[in-house]
Amino acid sequence: MSNEVDLSVDIAGIKMKNPVITASGTFGFGLDYLEYYDVNELGAVVVKSITKNRREGNPPPRVIETPAGVLNSIGLANPGIDCFIKEVIPQMDFIQVPIIVSIAGDEIEEYVELASRLDKQDRVSALEINISCPNVEKGGLEFSTSAEQVEELTSSVREATSLPIIVKLSPNVTDIVEIAQAAAAGGADALSLINTVLGMVIDIQKRKPVLGNKKGGLAGPAVRPIAVRMVWEVSQAVEVPVIGMGGICSAEDALQFIMAGASAVAVGTWNFVNPTAPVDIINGLRDFCLKEGIKEIKDLIGCAWK
Repeated sequence: MSNEVDLSVDIAGIKMKNPVITASGTFGFGLDYLEYYDVNELGAVVVKSITKNRREGNPPPRVIETPAGVLNSIGLANPGIDCFIKEVIPQMDFIQVPIIVSIAGDEIEEYVELASRLDKQDRVSALEINISCPNVEKGGLEFSTSAEQVEELTSSVREATSLPIIVKLSPNVTDIVEIAQAAAAGGADALSLINTVLGMVIDIQKRKPVLGNKKGGLAGPAVRPIAVRMVWEVSQAVEVPVIGMGGICSAEDALQFIMAGASAVAVGTWNFVNPTAPVDIINGLRDFCLKEGIKEIKDLIGCAWK
C-alpha cells in the first residue's frame, strides 16, 4: 500500500495542501499559536474579523462554558483596518500558507471599503465575509437572515475586490439553503458554515443573564450535528465549494463534514481546549485515508449524499 495520500484541495482558486483551516475568531492572527506548532502545516489561516474602526467588544463576562460547548459574546473586538494593515500584516510574514481575512461591518459600505483596501494587500489570499456574527447590535444577524440583503451585500463586495470571497453563514435562519443560494447568486466563490447558534445562560442566584451582552453564540461539540446537517443540505444546493465548521474536535468529526459535502473544514472552539488540534486532525485524516485505501481526500467529499 502506498504511504502517499493527497490531502490537497482547491477552494475557489485558493490552493491548500490539506483541507484543515482555522475558524475566524478562535485563532487571533496566528501569533498566539507559534509555540505549539508550525502554522504552515495548515491548509490556510483565517484571522479574526476586522472592522473599519477599532472595537473594544462587548462588556464582560464575555465567555461561559456550557455542556459540550462555549457561549461567547466577544463582540468583534479588533484593532481596526488601519492597525491591521500597518502593524499586524507585517508580523504575519512567517505564515506561508494562504491567509484569509474575515471582515465585518455595520453597513454594506463598510464591507465594500474593507474589501477594497484589503484587495491591495499581497499577503491576503481571500476574504471571508462575516455576515453572521450574533454578538453585535448592527450588521450581524440583520444581514444574514435576509436572502435579498445577503445577495446585495455579496454582490457589492464582489464588485470591490478581485480576491476570492467566502460568505460565512448563520444557522440562526429559517432556511439556510435559501440564504446560501442568495450568497452564491451574489457572486460568492465559496461558503463557510456554520457560525455560532444564538443562546443564553441565566444565573439563577442573580436572576439575570450571565453574559454582559445577555445573549451569545454557542459553539463547540454541542452544535456539530446541526452544522453537519446544514453542510449536507447546502453543499447539494449550490455549485460553489463549502467550508464546514461547528464543533470539530477530531479527524472523525472533520470526516463527517467532508462526507456531508464540505471541501474543507475549520477548527474553532477546540483550539482553546487543544491548541494542536488542527495538526492532529490533519494527521488523523491522512491515517484514515491510508487505512481505507483512499488516495485523494477529494474522493470523500459528499460521499454521504448517495
